[in-house]
Amino acid sequence: MLGAVLPGQERVELKEFPTPEPGHGQVLVRMKASALCGSDLRAIYHEHAGEGAERYQGCIAGHEPCGIVESVGPGVRGFSEGDRVAIYHIVGCGCCRNCRMGFMIGCTSPERAAYGWQRDGGHADYMLAEERTLIHLPDELSYTDGALVACSYGTAYQAVLRAGVSGRDRVLVVGLGPVGLGVTQLSAASGAEVIGVDPRPERLELAGRVGASHLLVPDEHTKGAILELTAGQGAEVGIDCSGSEAGRHLCLEAARDWGRVVYVGEGGSVTFEPSPLLLHKQLTLMGSWVCGLAQMEDLLGFLARRDLHPENIVTHRYPLTEAAEAYRIFDSGKSGKTVIVWD
Repeated sequence: MLGAVLPGQERVELKEFPTPEPGHGQVLVRMKASALCGSDLRAIYHEHAGEGAERYQGCIAGHEPCGIVESVGPGVRGFSEGDRVAIYHIVGCGCCRNCRMGFMIGCTSPERAAYGWQRDGGHADYMLAEERTLIHLPDELSYTDGALVACSYGTAYQAVLRAGVSGRDRVLVVGLGPVGLGVTQLSAASGAEVIGVDPRPERLELAGRVGASHLLVPDEHTKGAILELTAGQGAEVGIDCSGSEAGRHLCLEAARDWGRVVYVGEGGSVTFEPSPLLLHKQLTLMGSWVCGLAQMEDLLGFLARRDLHPENIVTHRYPLTEAAEAYRIFDSGKSGKTVIVWD
């Protein structure tokens, strides 16, 4: 089978690999869609800068996979050949508190391995997966929908849950990459009025398509514009998906008293004065990191019931043989989500 490896320095190498055989509790999945993620760019594509949970072991890349069960190993009880499946992208030890809660993302055991980082992922014709990481993909959703749920939309959904977004809220979303677009679509579908902020016109356009009511390019007037849109009160919810100091600061500045702010964008740092921006405004500030297995399953059901499709933020699709071009386009920052697809 053909698979893609990321050796660093903006290179993608296609290699032939033996098709794996599923062992006990394992499932062989024939790939139908495998999305590219910003964390791949940050920690693998440019250079292997990741440590700990993001250390890259030179395996087949791709941690947003979705496909069809090709065959099952001994002991598999919940899935059969031909089942459509989405895949939680991390295998944890199964014993620690985070794993017992379904948050394998937080597992700190040496046994923890993420698809596409420490074990072979979805940028190949087939992927060997543990049954406990599989979720049935509703018929109403496409394989591309399912691939995006694995990380991007799972991360967005958890942030929306952490903030308790509802139709009573005006939600400020700073940074309209794939996660920010997911937050926008899910918040709007929850009845909230969404204010999106991003410097890139392509991403602002996508945010408008998936439900943002107001679109702003960040400058020295952004806070004032948000206050004007909210009758001088500020937003009930601010979710930073940019990972930038300016974006994180804006969420605090533009939040109304007793508001909720969630930091979900990776990397970077922020410095602020706690008294005027946090304490005196009675804000709740939270961090959010991906989602749990149960939340991912709930998200798939929510998307299917509401006829919501993450693939609406996809702007580019490529066959596996053009994986290098897929990464080049995605790295430009001018695309929406980019996905490797199979017929």
